[in-house]
Amino acid sequence: MYIIKIKGKAKIPDYIQLRNKDMVLIDYFRADRPIDKFRNYKIKCSDNQIIKYVNSLPFGKLKPLNIS
Repeated sequence: MYIIKIKGKAKIPDYIQLRNKDMVLIDYFRADRPIDKFRNYKIKCSDNQIIKYVNSLPFGKLKPLNIS
């Protein structure tokens, strides 16, 4: 699975996209509320780790989802 952080403009918030290995969009959600979405995909990390990971992502760079 891959992750990309999209920069919002004005009143539109930042978003996160999750994509599978074929680059098909799996999920699209706000970057300021990632915890529940990550839990849906059975990612077992603390809430602080998830927030820290999302905040450290660069905007517009597709990366493999690697959180631990």
